[in-house]
Amino acid sequence: MAEFLAANFPPLMFLGLVIFLLSGFPVAFSLASAGLLFGFLGIHFGIFPETLFHALPLRVFGIMQNETLLSIPFFTLMGLILQRSGMAEDLLETAGQVFGPIRGGLAISVIVVGALLAATTGVVAASVISMGLISLPVMLRYGYHRGLISGVITASGTLAQIVPPSLVLIVIADQLGRSVGDMYKGALIPALGLIAVYFLYVIAIALIRPKWVPALPESARTFHEPNGGSGYRSLLFTFLGVLAAATLFAANYDALLTQWKGEAVTAPTDEKVVMATTFGAFVALVLAAIDSALGRRFLSQMTHRVIFVMIPPLVLIFLVLGTIFIGVATPTEGGAMGAIGAIAVAALRKRFSMAMLREALEGATKLSIFVLAILLGSTVFSFVFISANGQEWVKELFAKLPGEELGFLIFVNTLIFILGMFLDFFEISFIVLPLLAPVAEHLGIDLVWFGVMIAINMQTSFLTPPVGFALFYLRSVAPVKHYEDPVTKQQIAPVTTFDIYKGVIPFIVLQILMVAAVLIWPGIITANLDVQKKVDLDTIQIPFEGGEAGGWGDAGSGTSGGGATTGGDSGWGNSGW
Repeated sequence: MAEFLAANFPPLMFLGLVIFLLSGFPVAFSLASAGLLFGFLGIHFGIFPETLFHALPLRVFGIMQNETLLSIPFFTLMGLILQRSGMAEDLLETAGQVFGPIRGGLAISVIVVGALLAATTGVVAASVISMGLISLPVMLRYGYHRGLISGVITASGTLAQIVPPSLVLIVIADQLGRSVGDMYKGALIPALGLIAVYFLYVIAIALIRPKWVPALPESARTFHEPNGGSGYRSLLFTFLGVLAAATLFAANYDALLTQWKGEAVTAPTDEKVVMATTFGAFVALVLAAIDSALGRRFLSQMTHRVIFVMIPPLVLIFLVLGTIFIGVATPTEGGAMGAIGAIAVAALRKRFSMAMLREALEGATKLSIFVLAILLGSTVFSFVFISANGQEWVKELFAKLPGEELGFLIFVNTLIFILGMFLDFFEISFIVLPLLAPVAEHLGIDLVWFGVMIAINMQTSFLTPPVGFALFYLRSVAPVKHYEDPVTKQQIAPVTTFDIYKGVIPFIVLQILMVAAVLIWPGIITANLDVQKKVDLDTIQIPFEGGEAGGWGDAGSGTSGGGATTGGDSGWGNSGW
């Protein structure tokens, strides 16, 4: 028994974990229980020394002292405060009025708001439910295709997985031992690319199936100017002016940074984009504030609405990301600044209250405890697993795959995609990533690129049946029977579960294509990362220069650095030593 256990300890331990999970145990307790059970079995059969668990408290204290993990409750608090302040409702109403007059405009507004909610709230459930409650009835009222509605709302809600600042990127960075800032930089372009792909899909539907995405009728447009105009001309010129200011700032950003730091600096593209966008947002706010002080003489009602509703969250987002990108703040400090900024935004909107703060604090605390519990459980499991040389077993297992690096990446992405149908992204991050990271590093794979690719893949975990959480969130707010629309007085057919499942398939395909694009062109992620200088420790030479008075390393003086001669054959650095 002891010999069999010793020879097959890693696979048996992994099988034991699977049995614990299938039994219905919570993930955190399953991980800890499997680790402790097999640890004690190993001690009993002489595989491990009796002092095996003596080092475990140090691991636990190390987790508790990890300041990076503090960013999770900070960013969660930031998102919950903004969500409870009614930001989602205002954003959807404003974006719907701006884009509604064009075909597919309501779907485009959902994608825009989904991206903003992803970067501010970071909570998939809140995003999907908010957009489902607000935009779903409107889109059903005006004849949008049910499948398209379901796909747009659920896919846009899951953007919180990849759009910085993202909680999943923080967790992945911690598990892979990489910088959160690098994860954010690497994920920025893929996130923007995925949003752009969603836009293109809606535009294509508007061209191919125009009846699926009708324009908002004139009677439903509420933004009207006193003179009867639409206000779009003012919005367009303001946008072009702000874009010109942001472009000018980006063109001179290197010079400004060089002057500030006192040395030549060439900033990466993503940093320029973030800082230029932040500057442009500030310019828009200043213009709107000046125009309001003058009695709204130059900017339209729509322009004022867009600026004061959509710009403050953008300023907060890019201010947080900008400070992280340029190295002024750590992710934890950026999260704390974001939480304070969210309170300020809610207060300026006159929607802040102590009751709302208490609810947000409770929500952030619950999520943080959930993440910490899984992390502690995974630490116990990995501690015993590594003690049994489980990482070597995993390496040997993946070494048998054909195609070496490419075969490993294809297998990993397939595995993550399948696991995403049954497990939450936190569970995948804490269970699977610690096993995959050593193999990826052994194969010479950039772990930032690897982590961002996995994050994009895990985004599909919210969309893929049978356990697609975003699908269930939408199902909970979608109508299940015919109802009378309060505006048009027409009978509206329900949204079936089949409509939801069918509607997400194109977006799942789009996300798989994005994973493939990242796999084929790694530069999408790595192009803007700081170049890491690799140092070969075996080639490092530290020269010892001898001094006339006999200093450290003098081969001939025999001194010990203080100038007192002790003999010619016993000096520090002497060949005779």
